[in-house]
Amino acid sequence: MASIVVQDRTASGKTVGSIELVDLPDRCTLRDLIRTRVREEVARYNLRPTGIFAGFVQPDGGSPTVGGYTMAKPRRIDWERQADIAIKAFGRNGFFVIVDGKQLTELDEELPLTATSDIGFIKLTPLVGG
Repeated sequence: MASIVVQDRTASGKTVGSIELVDLPDRCTLRDLIRTRVREEVARYNLRPTGIFAGFVQPDGGSPTVGGYTMAKPRRIDWERQADIAIKAFGRNGFFVIVDGKQLTELDEELPLTATSDIGFIKLTPLVGG
């Protein structure tokens, strides 16, 4: 099992956020990595819903702000809906993922993961949804 840090980066490569994912299998697909990342962000928020959601996908009713999305009213977020939006956005080139210097293009591509894997998510368009 691997623990990895996933970084959010701008198109120019600047890191603008990160999240640590623990107990990942040593190999998983890109689809599983995206879903795990979104599930973890939503789970952390749902433990203590606040006025700011610092996640990859903009929830319904959220407004972009520095460090996340302002929530008009704190509420529980459905991680599966958020993950489905992220997967669809990947298919529409809404973001791309680079692992150890290689841009991934296939959701079902299997990735070898280690604690030193360099994983970057580069968002090209806002991902709005659940």
